[in-house]
Amino acid sequence: MTGFSAGYYAPVFERALQRMRRKIRNRQYVMTVHARVEMENDGLSILDVESAVLSGRIVERQTDQAWGERKFLIRGRPLEGNDSVVVVTRFGSTGEVVFLTVYTD
Repeated sequence: MTGFSAGYYAPVFERALQRMRRKIRNRQYVMTVHARVEMENDGLSILDVESAVLSGRIVERQTDQAWGERKFLIRGRPLEGNDSVVVVTRFGSTGEVVFLTVYTD
């Protein structure tokens, strides 16, 4: 995987983040089984994941070498608590947001 920091590509990241937020507000997202397991292992709920995307910022964009898909790492806050939550997302083939994994930071 290759990554790009948010500092250099901020305008691109901002457009992607705003698009993701619209999708989250409209419940246009799906969660992988892996993301659900990790979310539950960290004691998080889907509302915490939504909150992290809605309150957070993209800290990195990665490109998977095998598949060529772009993924975004978003760091934000859960509904409660002091830990930050990282949500790894991508846009699905039909435009929905796909939660690939979730973890506390």
